[in-house]
Amino acid sequence: MSTTRGGRKRPRTTPPSSEAAGRRSAASQARAARRQEPEQDVYVADGVRLQKVLAEAGLGSRRACEELITAGRVEVDGVTIHELGMRVDPAKAAIYVDGMRVNVNEDKVTVALNKPAGVVTTMNDPEGRQTVAEFVYNRGERLYHVGRLDTDSEGLLLLTNDGELAHRLTHPKYEVIKTYLVECEGRVSGKELGALLSGVELEDGPAKVDRATLVDSTPMASLVEVQLHEGRNRIVRRMFDEIGHKVVRLVRTQVGPIKLGNLRPGSTRVLGKTELGTLMDLVGL
Repeated sequence: MSTTRGGRKRPRTTPPSSEAAGRRSAASQARAARRQEPEQDVYVADGVRLQKVLAEAGLGSRRACEELITAGRVEVDGVTIHELGMRVDPAKAAIYVDGMRVNVNEDKVTVALNKPAGVVTTMNDPEGRQTVAEFVYNRGERLYHVGRLDTDSEGLLLLTNDGELAHRLTHPKYEVIKTYLVECEGRVSGKELGALLSGVELEDGPAKVDRATLVDSTPMASLVEVQLHEGRNRIVRRMFDEIGHKVVRLVRTQVGPIKLGNLRPGSTRVLGKTELGTLMDLVGL
């Protein structure tokens, strides 16, 4: 173990696993590529002053946003801005503050819904069943669900009118982690948790979780938290069936950095600017 100048021992750090090291996120690659591109002229003559765009996006007062710019903390289309005379097209510019994407397009909205069990994840059901559309019918935007939760499952479901964000959140390339709380029959053993982590064979190919934690258990039932980035149909239920534990209740509690929190079943909330920026950054937008 090495020492510091004062003679204190430095803590030993564990190197990342080969799997973690080999799975560099697509978002990181996109950001790195953006920085490597040659600088371009991002000034738009008939555009809006950058500090005004930032202020209207909720980054602070006009004066505070001017200070962000002069401090070199604002990036437009891959170019770091220092001058206050910059004008941009808010509808087209990719604007970042401290590396986080700023949503300056007020027409783009992303909503979190706590989907109740028994509700179909579709915007229109020919069989007349209750759908997720009924929980956002009063919104003016035309929203679409991001991915799916099967009818028997409940919890966090995102809906958005941002097609590119929806595409990236569901594309396997970006490996967006989803977190589930699983209530199942019987006591789940450490060996069975290990099987979920190492992988089980399903009819459509092998599947494994990224993380599995036993939250609570009795001889009759167990509560397990799992994280995975796959999105195959009913994959969590099928994996637990494979290790011999029928799922009684399945709740999705998180998608990437967005948490269900204390949102009540059937309730919705619009993602805040910081939440949305973090989500967009996760998928390289």
